[in-house]
Amino acid sequence: MSLRIVRLGSPRAPGEGLRIGTVRRPPRGVPKSEFASGDWYDVWYPNLAPSVETMKAAQASETPAQWAAFARKFKAEMAQPDASRSLDLLAALSHQSAFALGCYCEDETRCHRSLLRALLVDRGADIASDAG
Repeated sequence: MSLRIVRLGSPRAPGEGLRIGTVRRPPRGVPKSEFASGDWYDVWYPNLAPSVETMKAAQASETPAQWAAFARKFKAEMAQPDASRSLDLLAALSHQSAFALGCYCEDETRCHRSLLRALLVDRGADIASDAG
């Protein structure tokens, strides 16, 4: 059992389990009835998405310094009690269940899911080595 960090909309890995969308908004132009069958997500959980203001900062970042500023803001949001408890829960569940967290971004290194990965590793999550 383990947690995978995935790009939403990508094909599911065998045994991936429940897919959780940690995004601010549902996928555009996709009927809600097709979210799971289209490999978007089974459960929408915007609680672990950047706030709208922080998300805009990420989208506008062009330099390493701007990305670092986004990362600081996002990590501060994830340190808030509700988000922190969610991360603790997911880290604990990763040792007993197979599931995935994801976002739409093509490049994980320029996506909040890379930061979620690090925050979950810091909490001792069991993250699948083939996740990407």
